[in-house]
Amino acid sequence: MEIKTSSFVTSMSSYKPPENALPEIAVAGKSNVGKSSLINNLCRRKALAKTSATPGKTRLINLFLLNDSLHLVDLPGYGFAKVDKQEKLRWGEMMEGYFRETDRLRLTLHLVDIRHEPTQDDIQMNAFLRESGLPFVVVATKADKISRGARMKNLAPICRALQVQPWQVICYSSENGDGRDQLLETIEKALAAQEE
Repeated sequence: MEIKTSSFVTSMSSYKPPENALPEIAVAGKSNVGKSSLINNLCRRKALAKTSATPGKTRLINLFLLNDSLHLVDLPGYGFAKVDKQEKLRWGEMMEGYFRETDRLRLTLHLVDIRHEPTQDDIQMNAFLRESGLPFVVVATKADKISRGARMKNLAPICRALQVQPWQVICYSSENGDGRDQLLETIEKALAAQEE
């Protein structure tokens, strides 16, 4: 799969299915895990998704259109310590609302930081996807921040916590594009599986 065109469609505080019934790929992960950077790298666009050094930048559900045939859904980052309980609750409801309302979801990209063990929020997100029977792939971001040799060591606790095998995890770097082809191929397979 090659992404030839990409554009921002809309931001919403609660999910309303777009009128054109296109398949959806959701991007979920904790605040500052690199969701916006991954979207920009995947689409080869510098500022398609707004990036920020401050965690908690994505506070709405952002919708992007790829190749006029697919929606990429950027969900609000979870687990950001500096927002109050009300805001955390609102983000949680927003995400739950999305997963409840959509019937077009083909794959969720569950992003975790390769440098850290998954947080309780990561484990809860993973459990939610499993229990809901939603297809997902674990993407370990910021892979350029550690040496290739250290990747397997860092993947071990991630795999244990999220109950996946090392070969099921995509190591991704938004800096140098490592893992981009593998992720595009995974998305393509998920879309093809739905059509069958």
